[in-house]
Amino acid sequence: MTGPASYSLPEGIVGLKGPVDRPAPGTLPLRGDLAHIALAGRYLAAHYVIPQIRSIGSTGVVMKLAMRDDADDGASLDAGEPIELLDVAGNWAWITRGPDGPSGYVKLDTLAPDSGA
Repeated sequence: MTGPASYSLPEGIVGLKGPVDRPAPGTLPLRGDLAHIALAGRYLAAHYVIPQIRSIGSTGVVMKLAMRDDADDGASLDAGEPIELLDVAGNWAWITRGPDGPSGYVKLDTLAPDSGA
């Protein structure tokens, strides 16, 4: 991961109290199986991930709300824009701008090469 995160990681025991509204797809980086670590105190997921800092490649992209070319469009991201990589499945990457979203899926080859830092 390159550069410091602009959010705090939860400390101590993390728990939820009472019902929590589920955000709309494409907003917060939250799925039933996985969530951004910064959401651990607010939303329940099976696993939390510390994202890898990456960036969009040389061409801007539109995030998809599912891992399909014909899925609904989400937010647009500019070329070179920094993002946080949360998960990879096949040739799809689940990404977000940060813990407040937006989030969505892009083809893995639309990301700039990993600098390995």
